[in-house]
Amino acid sequence: MKNNSRHSFSLGAGVTTALLLIIAIGLGVSSFTVRKATDFFEQLGITKTSADEKITSSLLGGYLDQYGLKNAKNIASGDRAVVTRDLLLYTKQHVSSPAFLKAYTQLRETNKPTPSSLQTPEEMRKGLIDQYKKSIVETEANMKKADASTKNIFEPILVTMKQQLKDAEDPNNAMLSNYKETYPEMVKSLEASNRQRLAEWESKYPVNQLLFVKTRLQQFLDETANIDFNAQLVEKKGKKYFANQAYEHKGNRWKLAFRAGRDVVETARTFVKTWMAEIK
Repeated sequence: MKNNSRHSFSLGAGVTTALLLIIAIGLGVSSFTVRKATDFFEQLGITKTSADEKITSSLLGGYLDQYGLKNAKNIASGDRAVVTRDLLLYTKQHVSSPAFLKAYTQLRETNKPTPSSLQTPEEMRKGLIDQYKKSIVETEANMKKADASTKNIFEPILVTMKQQLKDAEDPNNAMLSNYKETYPEMVKSLEASNRQRLAEWESKYPVNQLLFVKTRLQQFLDETANIDFNAQLVEKKGKKYFANQAYEHKGNRWKLAFRAGRDVVETARTFVKTWMAEIK
């Protein structure tokens, strides 16, 4: 089985990587209770603060941060199912903490769409007139500085600009008249677009951070469904590969769940289903 893991690798914005992180650090480690979380994190070689940051960034950012977790492999093997439940319980408590809520709120506000707006017909006309007047002044200044050999370059440009200014000042300008006529409908269309973008944002980033977490939990269930834990491995040149070549094309998430094993994944799935039912 090819191992494509790094200290930190992208898993896509939609995946529930905090739970996969839990699986990753749950591989081959001994059990702990939430009351002794600090001791456990010390065994992993990270602080509780660092662990909280990893869980938060994984849930909110959509990537798996394994940096600093190399000590996990050196911890004596224990009851993986208990480890998984304890880690999930810790995560469940963490996502209701003020620190996680603050981080989520910042993410939510950062992604809030800014309403788009249109220039009114009057603003558009004034903007064009001001732009052409400014360009004319600048071009005339450049002509005064130019020598005889380059002065003729500016003359046709200046003629064109003055004609554009005259057209913009014309109350019967076809382009501006057309814009004025279609402006009300364009405003309605833009307002509808703004409402849709805002609704999509509210759906993706609900006020209640637990509803956001719930979508991650569902993604975890989707990502870890139908894992073939009985898949056979073959060794070639010191590396293990799936005997079924189709599995070699599976993503890192699928392979990580496979490496974690049935006891870890099924325990996590059972916990997650119960947790999701509690989030309203």
